[in-house]
Amino acid sequence: MQEQWKKNRIRFNTRQHSEITKLFRIFYRSSKKIIPEIILNPLILSVWYMDDGSKCGRSSYYLNTQQFSLSDQKKLLHLLNLNGLQARLNRDKEYWRIRFLMSSVPRLKQIVQNIIVPSLQYKLGL
Repeated sequence: MQEQWKKNRIRFNTRQHSEITKLFRIFYRSSKKIIPEIILNPLILSVWYMDDGSKCGRSSYYLNTQQFSLSDQKKLLHLLNLNGLQARLNRDKEYWRIRFLMSSVPRLKQIVQNIIVPSLQYKLGL
């Protein structure tokens, strides 16, 4: 007998707020998510890692950036490099995501571990 799996989905809407609208205009162009021309600082990287970061296995750390264009991901690689973080694009089925090189994992942890909230520190293997 084959089990039937159901996928649960949750959908919600948020209220409009001028501050959120400002952020939307920074991170979206023509309804597509983009990487804006911003300086990547520890807070931004930490929040991004808490949201889209993951640790797979013993030593693979990723930013799940599959929703961005390839050119935007290359832009992000450049910004990471400017911050002393070496990373590469990693194929995830038909899309790409960012994988930090093992040599940069200690630097990544150094940058974000004091900002990441305790309940999400498992994403760093802490």
